[in-house]
This record gives sequence, structure tokens and C-alpha cells, in this order.
Amino acid sequence: MNKNIATLEPVEVWKHFYEITQIPRPSKNEAKASEFMASFGQKLGLETIVDKVGNVIIRKPAVPGMENTSGVILQSHLDMVPQKNNDKVHNFETDPITAFIDGEWVTADGTTLGADNGMGVAATMAVLESKTLKHGPIEALFTIDEETGMTGAQELKPGLLKGKILINLDSEDEGELYVGCAGGLDGNFTFNYKEEKTPENSVACKISLTGLKGGHSGMDIALGRGNANKLIIRLLKEVEPLNIRLASIAGGNVRNAIPREAFVTITIPETKINRLAEYIEEFEKTIKSELQRTEPDLNISMEKTELPVAVMDSDTQSRLIDAIYACPNGVIRMSDTMHGLVETSTNLAIVKNENGKVLISCLLRSSVDSAKEDLAQMMQAVFTLAGAECKFTGGYPGWKPNPDSAILTKMKEVYQKLYGKIPEVKAIHAGLECGLLGGTYPEWDMISCGPTIRYPHSPDEKVKIETVGKWWKFLTEALALLDF
Repeated sequence: MNKNIATLEPVEVWKHFYEITQIPRPSKNEAKASEFMASFGQKLGLETIVDKVGNVIIRKPAVPGMENTSGVILQSHLDMVPQKNNDKVHNFETDPITAFIDGEWVTADGTTLGADNGMGVAATMAVLESKTLKHGPIEALFTIDEETGMTGAQELKPGLLKGKILINLDSEDEGELYVGCAGGLDGNFTFNYKEEKTPENSVACKISLTGLKGGHSGMDIALGRGNANKLIIRLLKEVEPLNIRLASIAGGNVRNAIPREAFVTITIPETKINRLAEYIEEFEKTIKSELQRTEPDLNISMEKTELPVAVMDSDTQSRLIDAIYACPNGVIRMSDTMHGLVETSTNLAIVKNENGKVLISCLLRSSVDSAKEDLAQMMQAVFTLAGAECKFTGGYPGWKPNPDSAILTKMKEVYQKLYGKIPEVKAIHAGLECGLLGGTYPEWDMISCGPTIRYPHSPDEKVKIETVGKWWKFLTEALALLDF
């Protein structure tokens, strides 16, 4: 395992990416990353601002001769999605990421890599540090908590930034320029239940559904991957006639990752335990047949466990299973205006019970605000009929493409000059911060680009080494030629 990623080319980017992997920075816990970035700017002797929520702004003056060009904001987020394999021992709040070279890629040992958005952070640091690059006035904007609520972008105050062009460094396909993104909304549903004494003559079983690929709930939602929460509820629906009783359920742990694993503890009459095993074996065969291409490593296992003192009341259990079974999930509609783009989707991300409540979290996305609201009403209808409490929070707008964008025209020209082809221009079914930032700074001309990253928000996350160099060359060439 070659862990020496800091020596990869371009060294000026990779050395900073390695530094970032050593700083624990899961969403909501990026204080160390904010402190590190502020210290980095101050050591360079650059004007450095930390706002009240932890966003960091670092200003670098233009090189001689480019003082009168438009100011550019290079924007990326400091936090990362904390996902790991079930057998991996790792504390994202204290432990560094172990990144290593795997052929043409850099990946991590059993955890998310944090290339989303660590590569953008590293490239910006390289621009700030460079004494040779040509560029106009630069402002580096490092936001916090992008992955779980876009808190940094939400709380950014008007008037702090002076530039007119925003280059977001948070997209994941080299050779593509992004000019639009989906808006989002968090759906939260709560069932209150009563605990009842575990039925007599019962045994307890833990059922584990593991081995799914998961992935980014926007970028990967159209790939047909299994959702662990939906699948385990489907299994519970099938075995309900065996008089099962639900003691605990836990599936997924972050709202913007497709859940890879789910676990339930149930009780069942002792006389029906063998029948349960047959059901599970047959169910696993069925799902493997349905998802044979997308989820070849799916595994469903059952093991006896200690009998719980209490179980969920049967009425709530029935309503819970039916509601989750009926809840929309995955792609709802493809775009009419951009081929291959998902317009509207939802991810049933988290299901867990604690202290007499079952908490369900979903992330709704759409590039059409009315469609997003319609989906929210549909989900509210399902859960309201089932007797759950419904709450929608954290809404953020999409980013509408600007066909007259000057930065888009310039960056297309630069890419064609460097690589002999025009880059693809796309919108993305994910929540970039551009939508929120553009609301606060409506005068900004915005674009997004990045290296090739695969399977973000999952332990399979990886970044293609070759594309980092191509993207870095493109970015720095564009900065040198922004003469408007």
C-alpha cells in the first residue's frame, strides 16, 4: 500500500491534499479544519477572516499588471462525509484518513477519502501559496458544513466578498463545466411508539443487510443501487405473518449518502425461527437476482441474539413498516430540458429508533422548485396517514444556468486551447453551494469544475490521479487569462 500521495504530480496540490487528510473534519465538526486554514492564510501574510460560523476567507492581491481584472472567488468546503465499512475501526472526529495510491487512483483504507471537497481545498491552497502563478485579485472562500445543511453558505453575510466571479471547485468530472445544480430539502418523520413486554416463548434475531455500494444521493441516485432501508423494510413486510416484533432498527447515518447497511433486531415465536431463516434465504436470492449487476456483494444474514426486555407496540410497528414501504425513493423524474439529467429524486437516508421514537430522514432534490414541493407533499401524505409527525427543514435553492455567462465562455476557450476540445457543459443533480451563494451575491458570474472523483460519500471514494494535473493546469491557465 503506497501511502506517499504527497509526492504525486502536481506536488503543489497533492502535498496540501495530504495535509487535509490528516485533519479530522466530518460535517458539523470542522473546527480543526477552520483553524488550520486560518493559520495557513496568516502564515502566508495574507488577509484572513473567520466569520461567526467558521467560514474562512483569505485574500491574495493580484500580480503586477492584473490589478484591474475582475476579482475571482475560489470556493470549496472544508467538511467531508464520514462513511466507513462496517469492519473498519475509525473515529472521524479524531482519526486521520489513510489515503493510498491504487493504480491510477488515490483512495482510502475503508473510509471515505474526503476528495469531496478536499481536492478543491488543496488546489485553492496551492494558488494562495504560489509565487509564480499569474492571476488577478483572489479571494479564497472555505465554507463549513456543506454536506449536512450548507450552513456555511446559508450564513455567509453579504458584503464580505469583493470579487465578481465565483469558481466553485466541487464538481467531480474533469473535462466538464457545471453551470447549474439541484435545490434540496430535508424531510424528517417521527413515529412515537410504546414499549411492550417481549412476548413469551420468543427468541431474538439480529438481521443484517450489508454489502451495498451506497454512494452520493445526488450523483449516484440514477445508478439503480439498492437502498438498505427500503430493502430491510421490504423483508420485514414479507415476514410480518410470522408474528415478528420489532425491537430496534438502524439504517444509514448521513442524509446525503445512499444507505449501504441496515440492521434490525426482532423477536419471533420460537417455533417459527426455522421458517424465518427460509424466508431470509429466499429473500436474499430474490434481491440478488433483481440487483445482480448493481449490487453483487449484497449480503443478508441472521443470528440469534439476547432477548430484549421490550419491543415496539404492534400498531406502530405495522404503520411504520407500511409507511417506509410506501415512501418514494430514488429517481422520481428525469429532466425534460437536459438529456440524462435527473430532475427530481429522494433518498430515504436514515431510519433509527431511540427513546420511544423512530426517526426517519430523507433528502429531496430537484432542479424545479415546484416539483420539489410536490414531492414533499407526497411524502407528507404518506407519513401523515401513518400517524407520523412531519417536518421539512434546510431547504436551499437550485442554481439556474446562465447562457450568457462570461466566465463560461472564457473557460471553454481556455480548455479548448489546452486540450483541443470543447468541454461538456452540464448541470448537476446535487446540491452545490452556488444556489445559496448566488442568492446572497446575485451579481456573481459562477461556474464549477473539478477533477474526476468516483463514488463520493462512500468508502469506495477515489480520485483519478491524471485528472488532478489536467484540472490544475486548466484552472491556473484560466486564472491567468481572465482579463475582463
